[in-house]
Amino acid sequence: MQYTLKKSLGQHFLKDENICKKIVDVVDANLTNHAVHQLVEVGPGGGAITKYLLQLPNINFKAVELDAEKVAFLEATYPAIQQKIIHENFLDIQAPFENQFIVVGNFPYNISSQILFKVLEWKEQVPVVIGMFQKEVAQRVAAKPNSKAYGIISVLLQAYYDVTYLFDVTPDSFTPPPKVMSGVIQLQLRNSLYNVKSDKAFVQLVKLAFNQRRKMLRNAVKSVFSAEVLQDEIFNKRAEQLSIEDFAALTFRMQ
Repeated sequence: MQYTLKKSLGQHFLKDENICKKIVDVVDANLTNHAVHQLVEVGPGGGAITKYLLQLPNINFKAVELDAEKVAFLEATYPAIQQKIIHENFLDIQAPFENQFIVVGNFPYNISSQILFKVLEWKEQVPVVIGMFQKEVAQRVAAKPNSKAYGIISVLLQAYYDVTYLFDVTPDSFTPPPKVMSGVIQLQLRNSLYNVKSDKAFVQLVKLAFNQRRKMLRNAVKSVFSAEVLQDEIFNKRAEQLSIEDFAALTFRMQ
């Protein structure tokens, strides 16, 4: 049984077995370290990583795949996956398990950032995410302050997860080869969370600050602080100069 590639779904299928195994080794180590027995793969596609994940012992496994043709292919090729596929868009589903689960995937590049924000809604249940992204996106998620790559996605994810950039993946590891490098990153839920006034205030502040990142912070966020608070020297900085701790502390001074 064959399948076709759908550009509209951002599909690039992994064919390099060594990369597949490296990703699965990271998953396996995390399942053990966190004593988690539930695993969700996002976008299994042709099953390059899936076939190894299905071999992990004592794991309750589910895969989320939107493309009906891939669902049929996976069920025909890997009988062990039957009854384990959620045939929906990952961005539309409820949490696929009760209790904790790990998320892994060669994420469709056109929705990879949205996938991470979706996982953020389930952060109490997801201690670890291991994902393949376009390298530029992976670098943004892992970026530190005072760098060009540091932005909204860096701050909002690192507020809850420690991000590690694991390794690069070259275009020839895929069919068809994407025009860009890829990168695999790991997100691990932080032991201690930053103290914020509310998640909502934190998100609002970070988005306001970075939406006008070239401006001094004072001008970008003046709508949510009193004139008096805005006199503070921290507002002379630009968004990328602030640490996550800085943003968290500022939420308590918002109007």
